Amino acid sequence: MKSIHLLATLLVLAILPTSCDSSGSGGQAGDENKIVVGATMLSMQNEFVVNVHDEMEKKAEELGVELIVNDAQRSALKQVEQVESFIAQKVDVIVLNPCEVEASSPAVQKALAANIPIVNVNSATSTTPTAFVGSDDTEAGRMAMRFIAEKLGGKGNVIMIHGYMGQAAQIQREKGAKEVLKEYPGLKLIAEQTGEWDRAKSMSLMENWIQSHGKGINAVFAHNDEMGMGALKALEDAGLKNKVIVVSIDAIADALQAVKSGRLDATVFQNAHQQGATAIETAVKIVKKEPYEKQVLIPFELVTKQNVAQYIK
Repeated sequence: MKSIHLLATLLVLAILPTSCDSSGSGGQAGDENKIVVGATMLSMQNEFVVNVHDEMEKKAEELGVELIVNDAQRSALKQVEQVESFIAQKVDVIVLNPCEVEASSPAVQKALAANIPIVNVNSATSTTPTAFVGSDDTEAGRMAMRFIAEKLGGKGNVIMIHGYMGQAAQIQREKGAKEVLKEYPGLKLIAEQTGEWDRAKSMSLMENWIQSHGKGINAVFAHNDEMGMGALKALEDAGLKNKVIVVSIDAIADALQAVKSGRLDATVFQNAHQQGATAIETAVKIVKKEPYEKQVLIPFELVTKQNVAQYIK
């Protein structure tokens, strides 16, 4: 009798439909009529990336799309493996938030080879995807460094805190900043190193530079707000902030409040809402074979104490 009950239970389990875990573990699509989007994000420990992800989820829900999200945890190798998994699951389209320009490129190559369209969001790869949605990070670097140059009257010692080395935003923001530095011979880049987009690491870097350069530091350009806030804290703890200009990028909530209070001199607004929403819209258009833009560039905007109120929610 027990064996009959067991057989019946197994039969029921066998015919139950499988469902898709939209929070990130993956799985087969639960509804065959739904468009299924597989997304792999650089790091869900990064506030800006989380903001992009949240907008992707909102747009996916609005459009009735099934979204599977995986966290690459800053590993390009893991990201490639996640794309291979999406290919095996036969998702309709992939959204890639690349960890690195070169090391994440095989993910694009594999998707295209499997005839699955792939949309890069926020960051680039050397291999051209089906579409790209993001912003011109070179311009963000120029914007931040030009603000510093004007505040210092074209003369002074600058420190630059890089993002994760090899990632498109790091490469392009450095390029833009150094283009402006060439225009101002009186500006000297006295130190530069990666803070890996991390607040605590950047605070530690800044503490070391304060020991090395002390009052010789006139300005800090951090490639994102997390690192800018870390540098700001180190300068405040050392009693030097009033003498040092600090500028960063992304306009996350903490940074906006710091600009409002006068602690952070400026941030550069990067539109997470438009990037996330447009990435999903573009992915859906591709699957439906509707016209779409192969490159969508969303402008950066400089945020200072004068205009910060319009950016605070």
